[in-house]
Amino acid sequence: MEIIFATSNQHKLQEAQGITGNKISLITPSQIGIYHDIPEDGKSLEENALIKASFIFKTTNRNCFADDTGLEVEALNGEPGVKSARYASEECDSRLNMQKLLKELKGVTNRKARFRTVIALFLDGKQHLFEGILNGTITETQYGKGGFGYDPLFVPEGYTKTLAELTDSQKNLISHRGIAIRKLSQFLKNYSTE
Repeated sequence: MEIIFATSNQHKLQEAQGITGNKISLITPSQIGIYHDIPEDGKSLEENALIKASFIFKTTNRNCFADDTGLEVEALNGEPGVKSARYASEECDSRLNMQKLLKELKGVTNRKARFRTVIALFLDGKQHLFEGILNGTITETQYGKGGFGYDPLFVPEGYTKTLAELTDSQKNLISHRGIAIRKLSQFLKNYSTE
């Protein structure tokens, strides 16, 4: 089965292909000549994932999926959430986003947070949603050089190190995106055997 993954991020593509295995071939929009910058102006992760997947499906009439991810901090009523990439500015600057988050949490004792990924799948014209959640806490300063986004501030539940201090293989085992992609992969495998 061939399916379009609405991303231009090669790291995401490799992670997803590693999970879905060789029975499902993932291709990106650019591989079939689609280079549109799809607006992510939804009010939730679900809406953004659906906007991207819907655009690709309407453009190609082919099976596809898209994801959106956000960091949801309990003491900030779920912020930055859908605005995670542009929390501090429109430039998607991780350093500024982390600085703003630490400033907002200064003096706050409740540091509970979660990363949440939502995948929207369009398969044979029908829409499906999958979710992956990674619970944890926000540190008071940055630790580690790996990962991206808020990884240097996020300690997963059951761990003593931030995501930025974990190896890629350790992170992939527990990641919110990995959880959502495994659910998608299982659904596709069951679907193709029906």
